[in-house]
Order: sequence, then structure tokens, then C-alpha cells
Amino acid sequence: MHSLALLAHALFLSSALAAPCCTLRKKGSLSSPAAPPPGVQAPTPSPDANTTSTPRNGGGFAYGSKPVRGVNLGGWLVLEPWITPSIFDNTGNNGIVDEYTLGQYSDYDTAVNTLRSHWSTWITQSDLTAIAAAGLNHVRIPIGFWAFDNAGTPYVKDQQYSYLKKAVQWASNAGVSVWVDLHGVPGSQNGYDNSGQRGTPQWHTNQDNVARTTAVIQTLANEFSQGQYGGAVTAIELVNEPAGYYSEDLLTCARNYYGDTYSTVRNAGGLVVVIHDAFQDLSYWDGFLTPNTGSSGVLMDTHIYQVFNDDQLNYDWPTHISTACQNGPRLSSYADSNLWTVVGEWSTASTDCATYLNGRGVGARYDGTYGDGNAAIGNCYGKSGDQSTFSGDYKTFLRQFWEAQVTAYEQAQGWIYWCWKNEQADDWSYQKGVQNGWIPSDPDNRQYPNICSN
Repeated sequence: MHSLALLAHALFLSSALAAPCCTLRKKGSLSSPAAPPPGVQAPTPSPDANTTSTPRNGGGFAYGSKPVRGVNLGGWLVLEPWITPSIFDNTGNNGIVDEYTLGQYSDYDTAVNTLRSHWSTWITQSDLTAIAAAGLNHVRIPIGFWAFDNAGTPYVKDQQYSYLKKAVQWASNAGVSVWVDLHGVPGSQNGYDNSGQRGTPQWHTNQDNVARTTAVIQTLANEFSQGQYGGAVTAIELVNEPAGYYSEDLLTCARNYYGDTYSTVRNAGGLVVVIHDAFQDLSYWDGFLTPNTGSSGVLMDTHIYQVFNDDQLNYDWPTHISTACQNGPRLSSYADSNLWTVVGEWSTASTDCATYLNGRGVGARYDGTYGDGNAAIGNCYGKSGDQSTFSGDYKTFLRQFWEAQVTAYEQAQGWIYWCWKNEQADDWSYQKGVQNGWIPSDPDNRQYPNICSN
């Protein structure tokens, strides 16, 4: 999952970063749109930002013509402690808080066997079949750079890439499009555990980190533009959640990296390029990689949660719903004048009560165990965990919150929910939501069709 899970942690880091080494070709000032690299002809611009992308090899997806409706396959090829707490608890080592430390502090054979068991069981063809049966047309699949290049790191590089290829075939069998998401890069782009390495983001401080990241994108673009995949992979996300709030250097690095890597993907076979907003207001990206600057096939990914600060956690249910609805006009305004826009991560959760959501060994703001000195907002019982503890009123709210969000996000180009499944947090599970009725098995089935009209 995204996680702003460690956002507060990152903001409290006090060490100063070295001068950035992200020195890819500059694309002008931060207010200027990027252009293709010298000697590379820009793809023919689309007439407007929401023009349908051209299907490839008999596949593809008509972005801008029908809504993206999907789920993230989170916690599979990139571990997250809150999604599979058992993997981390079973190590018996409290110092193992992410996939980096799993490799660092575990016996190699033990780590490999643990990961292989997880990869072979967590997501299978049956999951993709169920996702399609739930009326969804996309999966976003996070993967880390270490699946391709673990040099100089303790990460286990084993069968992740093979499973990604299998998942693409499973999705193709089910008629579901795939958005491949580079979720972790060398040095970490945000310091979140879901980047692979919890702590201080260092990706932008070393040019080699950026070059290694670009090489992974090249590998992905070359592979999944091949005809054998039948167009199942429609998009590649260049990097998940670079922490633009952390420093101007990191934000500049991300922006330059986007401009330089755009052609890497587009020239390989016309796959859609996905960029994340780097936690900036969408207006920051006005005019960047848009059709009227000579770019095409670019999509903006923005992530929206209401659980990672005390103000939002204090919302009552109607405020959660109205806040969700207010996002619709903002998203559509940017999308209409710039790029296709998809909310690539969001959830029906309204608390941070899920075990390890804020990091292994870190408590929840909601019940006062986070450790920031703030008082509890409420009791976590019945807010997360097993759905059998959820009240009828809470399940009704979950349904309303789901409907409010999809109503808002479909004012742009759609949504991809975080995430399909997890071990202990049913409020975050699309699978459990469908099974227990607060998420419909047909996304067009709305019990509250006017929820954002009040």
C-alpha cells in the first residue's frame, strides 16, 4: 500500500541530505514541461488529454473512454508487515521490519523458502478470476527493483519476476488489464517499509540509484510490450510515491526522472506511462508531459487516504463521506486540462487501527498507541480486524464510503483500490468487502446513487 504509513516518521527525520545526484538531462525549470531526450522524436500528440489510447497487439485499454476499476495486489511481490504480519512475526526478530531487513537478518535459505511459499500461495489464478467476477478491469502489481538487481543489498532476488509474468498471464486469462508498478527503488524513494527499506529516502542522492531504476523500467517495457502478452499489460508506473515533501532535491529528481524515462516506456511499444504526483497538489504538474507539449499516453496516479493524520481520524462518518465527494471536481479539473488521472490507491478504512499499518512495532494514532503523545481518538475494536466484529451500522458506513469514493474518482478516469486481500484488516480488503456486502460484486450497483449530490 502506499503508505503514508510512515509519513509522520519521514517528516520528523532531521538528518540533512547530501547534494542530489539525480543529474539526468534537465528539462528546464520546475515549471517547464519535460521534452523527449535529444534525438528522440516525441510521439504524436493526442488531440486532448483524455483521448483513448491505441490498443496494442489486440489488447490494450481505452483509457479516457471507460473507467478504470481495479485493485492492487499489495503485499505479494513486495512485502508489507501490515498485509502479512504473520511473515514478520514468525521471524522472531523485532528488527525485521521490511523486506530489506528480512534479507539482512534472516538465514538466506529461511528467507528464500519463506518468500517462495508466500509468492506461490498469496496470489493465484483463482484470485484474478475472482477479481474479474467482481466487475473489475485492472490490477496494479507492485514489484521492487531487487527482483531484477539486488547488487550491494541484502534483498533476496529470486522468483519475483517469474511470478509477475505468471500474474500477467493469469490476468490475461481473466480479461483483466495490468498496470505494473515499480514500488521500490534503490535507496528508497520515500523511506516507507513498502518501498522495501524503511528509514531515510536516499534514492535521489546517488546518480547510480536513478540509473539502476531506469534500467529496471527498460526491462519491464521491453518485456511487456511483446506480443506474447496479448496487450494484457497496458501501463507501467515509473516509481511509486516518491516523497516530494521530503526535500526539493527529491522532488526535482523525481520530476527529471519522469521526463527522461517517459521515452523509455513509450518507445518500447506504446505502453502508457504512469507518474505519481509525489504528494504534490495536482496543480504542481500542470502542463507536465501533456499532449500539448508533445507527449502522449501519460497518466497521473494520485493516492487518497483519510487515515494518516489526527484531523482526518477525528472525522465522523458523514465528514469522511463528504470529504471523499469533494475530491471529484478537483480530480476532473486536472484531468480535463492535463492528463488522465486515476486514484491508484485508496481504501474504505477510516482508522489506522490495522496491525502494523504505521510500521512493525508502531501503534495506531486512533487508539493513542502511536507514540506521539496525542490522546486516543477512539477504541480500535470493531473498526479493523475481522469483519465479524463490525457492527451493522459500520458496514453501512463502509458501503457508503465506498460509493462516495468511486463516485468521486470516476469523475476523472477511475480508481484502483488498496488492496485485494490481507491477513488481519478486513476494512482494507476488497475481497472481504465483496464477500460481506459492503462492496458490491458489480461496481455499477449503487445503493446510494446520489451520495455526492447532497
